Amino acid sequence: MKAFKTLFVSELKLIIRDCNTIFFGVGFSAVLAVILGLVMGDKPAFEGASYTMFEQSFGAVASIGIAATGLMGVPLALSDYRHRKILRRFKVTPVSPAILLMVQLAVNFIISIISLIGVYGVSALFFGFRLGENVGGFLLAYLIVLLSVFSIGMLVASVSPNMKAAELLCSILYFPMLLLSGATLPYEIMPKVLQKASDILPLTQGIKLLKGAALGLPAENVLAPIIIMLAFIVICAAISVRFFRWE
Repeated sequence: MKAFKTLFVSELKLIIRDCNTIFFGVGFSAVLAVILGLVMGDKPAFEGASYTMFEQSFGAVASIGIAATGLMGVPLALSDYRHRKILRRFKVTPVSPAILLMVQLAVNFIISIISLIGVYGVSALFFGFRLGENVGGFLLAYLIVLLSVFSIGMLVASVSPNMKAAELLCSILYFPMLLLSGATLPYEIMPKVLQKASDILPLTQGIKLLKGAALGLPAENVLAPIIIMLAFIVICAAISVRFFRWE
């Protein structure tokens, strides 16, 4: 516990000083919420819909902080430590691979929560968005999506042999998910062919889960995304711990 606390405080200070993490993990999603609110206004999601296009997009915008911290923050931080031989020093300390990964998970979790608060604050203050009675359901869905995406980032961090490989893998995962999952371009306006292609992306399933929770849709509509997200958590976390590379 002492090793976890010491490393956690150190990593939290470092990530706060990182302007890229703060911008892409917190600022970008809040700015996008403002843009979507101004563009969409109170237009209904479709004819006869009981919710607006902006309300439908809230879950997607909220996922951007998860993607930025989980697919970029976690793997790049650990890969940089491996590149600079810092991980070799951890090998002879009480810090196990599990503790090291959990610290990165916890630090980036805080950044993601700050991002969520920022998006919700902007949405509620300027555009009148409210989660209503389903706050608990949305937060549970957010946690599931966060753990799933973070587990993918942990996997990349664990198996990347060097910094260049980590950057390449992060880019391959992050940018397609950001652009094609519905996080920036609304999933509903994509062509059917593109929708089917984007359905294979984990973040697409996560956004479907967040949208369902935010809009209070029936539980059967989000059962498949929940199963997929939980499968990613178990498989990626297990592989991360098993194949963690110190050098």
